[in-house]
Amino acid sequence: MTTLILIRHGETDWNIEGRYTGQSDVPLNARGLEQAGSLAKQLQGRKIDVIYSSDLRRAYQTAEALAESSGTRILIDPRLREIHQGEWEGMLFKDIRASYSQAWEQRARDPLLVAPPGGETVGQVRTRVLEALREILQQHPDGHLAIVSHGLVLALIKVHIAGLPIETVWDHIPNNAEPETMVMEAV
Repeated sequence: MTTLILIRHGETDWNIEGRYTGQSDVPLNARGLEQAGSLAKQLQGRKIDVIYSSDLRRAYQTAEALAESSGTRILIDPRLREIHQGEWEGMLFKDIRASYSQAWEQRARDPLLVAPPGGETVGQVRTRVLEALREILQQHPDGHLAIVSHGLVLALIKVHIAGLPIETVWDHIPNNAEPETMVMEAV
């Protein structure tokens, strides 16, 4: 059994502004850096063999705080990146709904198969994330791991481990810098 500590990166200015961040490389803001430090203190003393992180700066900055306090190494895996939001990246939610109303409605109805213009579908993200998860679990069959990533990525992992319907994924987006522990067998 592998113990996974799932951690969404700390807060960014785009989180506060209500922007679709996607794969834009936005750094943590002051509060996000503070959250990362608090997270590291909260997890101090927990057994963590290795930290896996998305290659995007906001996740890596969060992972760095944890690595510094625990003395654990970070392994970067780009498959743990957030969904690519295409033309919607950097836009405010309300502006997307106004400018892309038809695409927004189609995606809301079928996010597994409908992508933002130029972006990824939830199904495509699920495929790459679960491939990464399988490899991570195979490499650490009895490990204690932290995965520092992004809202949708972590929600997909949670839904997969819990055996929940994919349609519930949006209900499982974690808060910034709040760890959740799950246990899973290697596949």
